[in-house]
Amino acid sequence: MFYRGRRLRLNSNIRSLVRETRLSLENLVYPIFLVEGTNVKKEISSLKNQYYLSIDRLDEEIEEITKLGIPAVILFGLPEFKDEKGSSAYDDNGIVQRGIKKIKEKYSDLVVISDVCLCQYISHGHCGVLKDGKVLNDESLKLIAKVALSHAKAGANIIAPSDMMDGRVSAIRRLLDENGYEYVSIMSYSVKYASSFYGPFRAVADSSPKSGDRKSYQMDPANSNEAMREANEDLQEGADIIMVKPAMAYQDIIYRLRQSVDSPIAAYNVSGEYMMIKSAASQGLINEKDIVLETLVGFKRSGADIIITYFAKDVANWLKER
Repeated sequence: MFYRGRRLRLNSNIRSLVRETRLSLENLVYPIFLVEGTNVKKEISSLKNQYYLSIDRLDEEIEEITKLGIPAVILFGLPEFKDEKGSSAYDDNGIVQRGIKKIKEKYSDLVVISDVCLCQYISHGHCGVLKDGKVLNDESLKLIAKVALSHAKAGANIIAPSDMMDGRVSAIRRLLDENGYEYVSIMSYSVKYASSFYGPFRAVADSSPKSGDRKSYQMDPANSNEAMREANEDLQEGADIIMVKPAMAYQDIIYRLRQSVDSPIAAYNVSGEYMMIKSAASQGLINEKDIVLETLVGFKRSGADIIITYFAKDVANWLKER
């Protein structure tokens, strides 16, 4: 007698009954890009089927998202002006702050995550204060924490620092708690690699460094032990959720983290991953739906609880079809 694994693969109902990993709407977070102006809904040239939205067009977008059952969004802002201190990032009347308030007026139950960084707000394009060609860590923490506090005041449920400065989770947690926002969560970009997969996003946010690169603060793609140290440090500093970015080439990191920590893990399915699939699908080389679902199930199987993806609305529709 030999093992007959095919017994449990004979039809779709049996396969569904014994399926080990399930992708669901509750896992999804949809990114939104906010811009100044009125009546703006403009397709992003480097990110097919994604749009720049002005605040007055948010309602229709959020209505679609909530009807699909997507539980959370993450907001990115493109400011009207940039300066050396990234002051528009922590302006209480800034683009993201107004976006948060607009969403919460009508959709109080939707989870609003705010990306916290300086790169798209600061004139040189780095994620912190720059002096003599070097990004200054401790001087940057004060500004990053100010951004987080301004987002919490606006009504964000979760603050997501993406800068990779040492100690930023602790700085944010301390400032939030001191100001009465102890129940605002932190989703830290704990394991953020200096990756080539970010190209389309940097064009979207006009956030490429004007000089040098980000390798002195984002992680070396060759390292995995370092990822464990970074994630554990963020958890000790007060992070509620840790994130791995990018996701596709780093599923081994997601898996390693899942074996060692009990905290929720987010995977960011980034712009380069998105556009590779979109590009191949547009040429008829792959089936977009099948590839996307297989990819996202892979993130779940690796151990991710939360998936940030530009495919979220498509996936929601596909899951409903099932």
